Amino acid sequence: MSFTTLMEDVTRAFEACGVLVLVVGLLWSLALAGRVWRATRHGQEAYRVLRSSFGAALLLGLEILVAADLIKTVAVATTLENVVVLGLIVLIRTFLSFSLEVEIEGTLPWRRALGGGAGLLARTTAGGRGRTQDHGVDPRDATGQTAAGEGRG
Repeated sequence: MSFTTLMEDVTRAFEACGVLVLVVGLLWSLALAGRVWRATRHGQEAYRVLRSSFGAALLLGLEILVAADLIKTVAVATTLENVVVLGLIVLIRTFLSFSLEVEIEGTLPWRRALGGGAGLLARTTAGGRGRTQDHGVDPRDATGQTAAGEGRG
């Protein structure tokens, strides 16, 4: 097996992992939203949890897919055209990731204590169970509100 073939297989594995994260993230988000809806009977709260948790899964999936594109471009086919295409893909995905984070969090990424898709997913998952203090994450929900209604400073 040549190095190029191996890197193509690694790229496919990363792509499959990214897709898996998106599918599992959607299912997990639906389950969390259903749980919140059953507990509270508030559609808006269930929607907020669904949107927040799936947004976090999208961010994580996008990060994995960018890694796959990077491996493919650097290790498999390093041509000027591929590098330019990778640059455009990374710019588009970075813009999407940034936009999703700002929309979900309601604040700029550098103003949060926990960052990235994984931290956001952990917070929204814990928030869906209503036990954020038990998991060592920020007790604020995705809107920046604490249980007492205090906003971010």
